[in-house]
Formats: sequence, structure tokens, C-alpha cells
Amino acid sequence: MLLGDVRTDEGQAAAERLAARYQVQALFASVDVTDSDSVRKLAQRAVQELGSLDIWVNNAGIYPSSPALEMSDEQWDRVLAINLRGTFLGAREAARCMIQAQRGGVIINLASTAGYQGGAGLAHYVASKHAVRGLTKSLAIEFGPYNIRVLALAPTLIRTPGISELRQEMTVAGAPDVLGDSFGESLPLGRAGVPDDVARVALFCASDLSILMTGSTLLVDAGALAG
Repeated sequence: MLLGDVRTDEGQAAAERLAARYQVQALFASVDVTDSDSVRKLAQRAVQELGSLDIWVNNAGIYPSSPALEMSDEQWDRVLAINLRGTFLGAREAARCMIQAQRGGVIINLASTAGYQGGAGLAHYVASKHAVRGLTKSLAIEFGPYNIRVLALAPTLIRTPGISELRQEMTVAGAPDVLGDSFGESLPLGRAGVPDDVARVALFCASDLSILMTGSTLLVDAGALAG
């Protein structure tokens, strides 16, 4: 596998952890998902280093908090550039490689439960995730004839370091602390998610177990949107 991230140190460390944990080849390359040349080089390196590009996951995303009335143009543009433009560029470059190889493939986009509802202080993030769901449907239609499936995952709150940062920003912005420690307890399954919960569903999407699925967004939300 090949991991790409703009944060070089963290990305390299993640690749090393994966290689050690699963005894697999895990490489790392620096990438700016908002830059088409950078994304193209990442996809091409995957082909060169690994022999083929069969599965591509668009997982880059940010979720800073800001009230809409105080949100700057730059804040809006940055979130849409990473969350939406980055997803499109990744899917496009991956599909180009897959089509050239004539092997088919799977592209997995990370949406969110925020792509189904609104959220105070998160207008830019919510807009980007609604858009990712629509993008996934459109790409599934276009790429289907090449045997390329396109799916999206919509997780609920996943306990990562970024969530702690978001809670602090929401507090400063005056938004209610809806992501507190008790958040998971209110869900039907009684807990928030951890990264492995999402990874398992991504593995299902990447496998032939989901061979007839494309254009869908799979909720990984502990029942958050069931009501």
C-alpha cells in the first residue's frame, strides 16, 4: 500500500506502523490533495512502486469550526479545497490509472453523517460532505463502464485527536459542545466510533463482497441517523 499525506512525519510514521502491524509493504509519499500535479504523481507512483492501482481511498479532510457570519472566504475555500476538490482530484487520477490498466478498481470517498444534516459552526464542512455524496453518485455513473466502483462512507463521530481540536474550536466559537464525552452514549449502539470501525467497512467496500455496489454512501454511524 501507499499512503499519501501533506504531513510528512505523521504519514511516514503511520506507514511504518502499518507495515509492522500487518507485515505488509507500506510506503509513504508526500502529497497536497488540492494540487492536481501532486495527486497525479501520487497515483503514478502507486503504479510504479506497487505494480497496479486497484483501490484508492480519499480520506483527507479537515473540519475547523466557525460561525457562518464570521467565516472568512479563506476558511470556506480551504475546507472545500481539501474536502471536495481533493476528493475529486484523487478519484479522477486514480480512475485514469485504472482505465489505462484495464483492470477495473474501487474508489472509496470519505463523506460523513454531516452530509445528511446541518451543524452550527460547520457550514463549510457540511457543504463539502453533502457534495462528496453527490460526487460519488456522479462518478459511479461515469466510471461504471470501466468496471470501476465508487462508494462513500459516512461515519459518525470517530474518536481521533482531531475531534479534541474541533471541540476546542467550537467552544471558542460559542457553539454547543455536542461532541463531548457523552456523545456516544446517546447513540443506539451506545458508543462513538474508532478508526478501525471505519476501516472494516472500507475493507468490505474494496472487496468482491460488495461487487454489485456502486454510487452508494454507507452509514457507519452507530445508528445516529436511524431516528
